Amino acid sequence: MMTPVSIVEGVVAPLDRADVDTDAIIPKQFMASIERAGYGMYLFDSWRYLDPGYPGKPLAERTPNPEFVLNLHRYREASILLTRANFGCGSSREHALWALTGFGIRAVLAPSFADIFRGNCFKNGVLPVELPGIAIDRLFDGVHQGAIRRLRIDLAEQNVITDTGEAFRFEVDPVRKQRLLEGLDDIDVTLKSIARIAAYEQRRAAQEPWLFGTPPENPR
Repeated sequence: MMTPVSIVEGVVAPLDRADVDTDAIIPKQFMASIERAGYGMYLFDSWRYLDPGYPGKPLAERTPNPEFVLNLHRYREASILLTRANFGCGSSREHALWALTGFGIRAVLAPSFADIFRGNCFKNGVLPVELPGIAIDRLFDGVHQGAIRRLRIDLAEQNVITDTGEAFRFEVDPVRKQRLLEGLDDIDVTLKSIARIAAYEQRRAAQEPWLFGTPPENPR
């Protein structure tokens, strides 16, 4: 079961780039494992470090890029990412979400998202907030000017609230919204109907026992 998402509140980091693809979010050389843990240290690896990275290379031996936003002291504890259009384009790798959550990112704000990436967000407990370009511009301006450091995102009310009290309303699919609020992934949703599934299987077993390995009583 995922952790329910109702309020996401924290430091917002401005990643002022459009068309950020999933290979930039988590480079392919780090995708050897199917486990969800351990990807946070490789988030935006080719941008966060000046030297090439590979699995198992100690971070102490890496050279951080001092200009990359997530390496700046004021953004190292960011839980919200502010970015530009078409975020998450490229491949369908779910590892991109595992890298974001492993780093501590719980919400991403952008004018638009790649469709598969958006779907993966909801399945992994990350809130993708789509706002008009003008609203994203205002947020970037506020962050760059130092007026905005933290955001409060209220999923139930569908509002993004800044330090200055300005609010931006966003839309979200009601089914996906409810799943996030309850912390339900696809398996959890299926398990909610386990009694109906069991009853259906029992009916099928009685009506067509040969499908379940039991020969009919009067074979011809």
